[in-house]
Order: sequence, then C-alpha cells, then structure tokens
Amino acid sequence: MSNNPFILLGKEIPKGKRTVLDLEVAKLHTRTTVKVPIIIERSHNPGPVVLLLAGIHGDETNGVGIIREIINLKINKPKNGTIICIPVFNIFGYLIQTREFPDGRDLNRMFPGSANGSLASQFAYQFTKEIAPIIDYVIDFHTGGGDRDNIAQIRCSKDDEKALELAKVFNPPMIVFSENITKSLRDTLHKMGKTVLLFEGGKSKELNPTIINEGVNGTKNVLIRLGLIEGEITVRATPVFVHKAKWLRASDSGMFKIRVANGSFVKKKEVLGVIQDPFGEFKKKIYAPFDCHIFCINKTPIVNKGDALFHLSID
Repeated sequence: MSNNPFILLGKEIPKGKRTVLDLEVAKLHTRTTVKVPIIIERSHNPGPVVLLLAGIHGDETNGVGIIREIINLKINKPKNGTIICIPVFNIFGYLIQTREFPDGRDLNRMFPGSANGSLASQFAYQFTKEIAPIIDYVIDFHTGGGDRDNIAQIRCSKDDEKALELAKVFNPPMIVFSENITKSLRDTLHKMGKTVLLFEGGKSKELNPTIINEGVNGTKNVLIRLGLIEGEITVRATPVFVHKAKWLRASDSGMFKIRVANGSFVKKKEVLGVIQDPFGEFKKKIYAPFDCHIFCINKTPIVNKGDALFHLSID
C-alpha cells in the first residue's frame, strides 16, 4: 500500500486507527435500512491490504465465529498494512439463518454483479466496485451446506502458486484443489489479480470450537507470513492434499448411521456407515470403494437414494 490517501466507501481511513464503516445494502419493505458493518484496522506502516470475509451464505456461522475471535484476540490489529474484517457479508441471510439473499439468489453466484440487476447482483456489484479494488489478499470463510460437515480445509487452484503457498502456511488438515466457479467471489477476485484462500469447515448453523480454532490459527499464520503481524508460524502437521475427489452416494433410502470420523483415512471395503429402515427389517452397509481420505460427511439422519454421503479423495 502506498502513501496515497486510503479511501474506502468514499471516506479516508486514517493511519493507526480503528474505523467502522457501514456498507448500505438496501431498505427492507418496512423502510428499515440494512447495513453491513466493515471493520478496518490500518497501521502506521505501509503493507498489503488483507480482507477477512465470512457469511456470504447467511447460515454459515462458523466463519462468522472465526472472524469474531480474530477481532476479540486483536489479531486484526496489524503492525504493517491494513486488515479489513467483514464478519457478516450476507446480512439478510444471517438475520433469518438462510443461505440465500431475499431475492432467492445465491450471492456467491452473482459476481461481479450489475448496477441494474437483482438485489443480490446489485450488492455484488457494489462490493466489486467499492471494496475489491483496494485489497490484495482475501480469506473467504465458508462451511458445508446444510448437514454436510467439512473437515477444516483450504480450497485453491493447483495452478495458483501464490494461493497454494499461503494455503500451506495456513496449515489446515487438508488442502483441496478445486477450480474457481464462474461468477463466484473467488473467481471474480482472481480475475482482478487478487490472491484468495477459501476456507471450508464444519456445517451450517453451528459454532464448532475445533473449526473456529483451525480458522483463527490458520489466519494468524497467513498474516504473520505476509508481514502484517508479528509472531511465530504454528505448524501442527503436514496437510493432506486432495487432488481429485468424488462423492459416494446412497444406494438406498433410509436412516443413516455413520461409522467413521470425518478426516479419516480409510481402506478399501472398510465400512463407512449403514443405511437402515425404522422397522428393523433392512440394513445396508456402505463400503469404501478404494483407499481414501474422507473430507466431508453428510450428517443428515435420513437419506434418500442418490444423496451424497461421503466426499472422498482420489489418489
């Protein structure tokens, strides 16, 4: 970041100060204005601008919990550069604990947005125009949708060398190679030349202490590596790299009983779970089709034939 004035949402952000701005989204039908709080900590010294963002899906509360802890521990107060925190991006969905925007759209499929589009598209456009240009690095916090429970992981493209380097520094249990999805926040920011890490951990509508701890520690590692804060990078173990993956789906409908822990390495033909009926007449074991790591489990108690149950690595 240069010595030029640092302007965000039309306001100059002073050095060495904590500034809270409100990104105005829209008005409810009650005429109540809905605003997204943006917390900016700018140091006295030059350095990169890092955005920590959560809640692009309103029911993904683990990410909100991660940024809340980062703020509580003052990890977001940099010695160099600037850290911007947006703990709740989709404020509409967060209020009623739903994934979508009020117009029924997935905000993470609306980027870069349009000034004259749907409500979600207009909001995406406002972010892309007003905030995205000034940032250098982004950590975007997500969880599994619904009852899909993700092991703590960083997702990035294997061809993005800068993101992959920081993913290793983050040091999650798993690093999953995945291509950018068209019209997603990650895809848009990547095309703008930004370095993006997408964190996945836990499932919707929960505050999982293990996942939150992984997110906080990993973010701290990245901020240390980028020179924004001081400290020692903590390495707990070598991450498992998932180069390819497939979903193991239910062959039958019924009650779903899980027999394996998320994040486990399992051998071919090991029993992963059981599907059974409520009357004690039917029981179907689910076997691992090959040696693999499990990095997501659908923890819904009732499944239908064809439902995705276990996300497996393919070596």
